[in-house]
Amino acid sequence: MSTSVLEIAPGAKLELYTSPTCPYSREARAYYDMRGFAYVIHDAQNDVALRERMFAYTDGDPTVPAIDDDGVYVQSGWGTPPRG
Repeated sequence: MSTSVLEIAPGAKLELYTSPTCPYSREARAYYDMRGFAYVIHDAQNDVALRERMFAYTDGDPTVPAIDDDGVYVQSGWGTPPRG
């Protein structure tokens, strides 16, 4: 498991909690796509149950993308500094 979104190893069980309209969510997906990572997208904007699961990981932080590496919350937001 990683401590940074950039340190996530290929083959990790990567989950992204996103909003379909968020540009930072799109940037995160593009980053992992370019590197050939497999991941699962969770629409935290339109699915209340997924949003609540994201809040459990993020301690209530609504910022997307929220990134989970093999069941461990890594960060919310994308970029330097993370925005979302």
